[in-house]
Amino acid sequence: MSDLFWSSDTQMARLEPFFPKSHGKPRVDDRRVLSGIIYYSQWLAVA
Repeated sequence: MSDLFWSSDTQMARLEPFFPKSHGKPRVDDRRVLSGIIYYSQWLAVA
């Protein structure tokens, strides 16, 4: 299922310090959220 992501492990490791920390509530998968943002922004660029 990792082929569905728009970022590699290396890219995510470099971006990890910029993601907010969890405060009690479990966080969603940052890679999944980032992939959705990239996909949507590319879709907007085409439309």
